[in-house]
Amino acid sequence: MSNHVADYSQKIDYVFKVVLIGDSAVGKTQLLARFARNEFSLESKATIGVEFQTKTLVLDQKTVKAQIWDTAGQERYRAVTSAYYRGAVGAMLVYDMTKRQSFDHMARWLEELRGYADKNIVIMLIGNKCDLGSLRAVPTEDAQEFAQRENLFFMETSALESTNVETAFLMILMEIYQLMRKKTLASNEGDAGDSSFLKGTTIILPTPEPPSAQKGSCCFSSS
Repeated sequence: MSNHVADYSQKIDYVFKVVLIGDSAVGKTQLLARFARNEFSLESKATIGVEFQTKTLVLDQKTVKAQIWDTAGQERYRAVTSAYYRGAVGAMLVYDMTKRQSFDHMARWLEELRGYADKNIVIMLIGNKCDLGSLRAVPTEDAQEFAQRENLFFMETSALESTNVETAFLMILMEIYQLMRKKTLASNEGDAGDSSFLKGTTIILPTPEPPSAQKGSCCFSSS
């Protein structure tokens, strides 16, 4: 599926924790299964508490182990999931583009995330189930406006058809990697205190002619 998959005998240079956040049944578990194992199940059940999977990739000639955490969206598990935000360097806010309520809840999820996570966490807004275009309840423009206002990356995906799933994960991981690399360089130069140095990084994917997504913009599959 990806030419970024690492040789497991390689030394791990970085471990990045990324969390998937959003209401129940928006497709978080399916996005993770599609990225980690290239699988999709129509019989998927609601996540109970917290689950995670790992995938090891090569980014910019560095071996990165992604620990991707899938959270339950139901209210009764919120006390369990809130503590695990700590230590996350990336987050995907996932809504179902056929369910307006799941998008309307993004502001609440984002507020909770920012209350617990590091202030420099990389966040991407994901509109999942774009294969169900005839049932769309969230216009792309609404999501773009929200992403621009909150300074988030944005992409529409389909876990079912594998549309933009790998691209979205690679983008967030590459952005995290670049921020970490620049933070290390700044620290070595004695400039670690300048947090503005870390903002506005351009994403460069190490693949031929990849699609790009700027903050607040939407990326669609070319197929």
